[in-house]
Amino acid sequence: MKNIVIVGGSKGIGKAILEKQVQDNYVHNLSRSQPEISNFNLKHYSVNILEDELPTIEEVDTLIYCPGSITLKPILNLTLDTFRNDYEINVIGAVRAIQHFLPPLKKSPNANILLFSTVAVKLGMPFHASIAAAKAGVEGLVRTLGAELASTVRVNAIAPTITETELSSSILRNDRMKLLMKERHPLKNYLQPEEVAGLADYLISDSAKSISGQVFQMDYGMVSFKI
Repeated sequence: MKNIVIVGGSKGIGKAILEKQVQDNYVHNLSRSQPEISNFNLKHYSVNILEDELPTIEEVDTLIYCPGSITLKPILNLTLDTFRNDYEINVIGAVRAIQHFLPPLKKSPNANILLFSTVAVKLGMPFHASIAAAKAGVEGLVRTLGAELASTVRVNAIAPTITETELSSSILRNDRMKLLMKERHPLKNYLQPEEVAGLADYLISDSAKSISGQVFQMDYGMVSFKI
C-alpha cells in the first residue's frame, strides 16, 4: 500500500481520485469539507490549504493537488484580485503543499507529485485570461520541479478539458448547454471525473516511473484536432 496525500479530495476530480485510490492505498485527504465516503484507509484533515497549518505526515509516496477554479470573464471584467485569487488557489496552494510534503516524499522509492492544468493553456480561448495565466504557472512548476527533483521525485500534470463537476455546473447548466459542449469537441464528448481519475491512477503508479515533467492533455480532441 502507498501513502497518498490528496489536497482537495472531497469534490469533483479530487473526489473521483480519492474514491479510486482508497481501495488499495492509504489516503490522507486535506480539504475544507469532509469526503462523503468513509473507509478504513482514509484519514481526513479539515484544512484550508492557503491559510491553515498543514499536518505532519511521516510517510508520503504521492502528493496530488486538485484545487482549481473556473473564472470566465472578458478581460475588462476581471479585477486584479481575481487574477491574484486564481493564482493563489492554483499555484501558491500547490507550492505550499509541495514544500511541506517534499521531505517525506524524498524518502519514498517511487515518489511522485501530480498537479492539474487546463486545455486553455495550450488553446487560446476567450474569457479564460485569469485561469489560463494561473494554470500556465502550474505547467511551469511541473517542468521546473521535474528537472530539479529528477533523481528523487517525479512531477507531472493532467490538463483536462471541461469536466462534469460541481465547479463546472454553471457552464453545463442544462441539457442544451451539455449538447453544445459535446459538439465543440471533435470526439463529441467532454470529461467525467472518473476518466481523469483513471489517468491519474496510471501516472502515480510504478508503471509510469519513466515519466516526469510532462503535461497530459485530456481534451476529446479539442487541442489536437481541427475537424
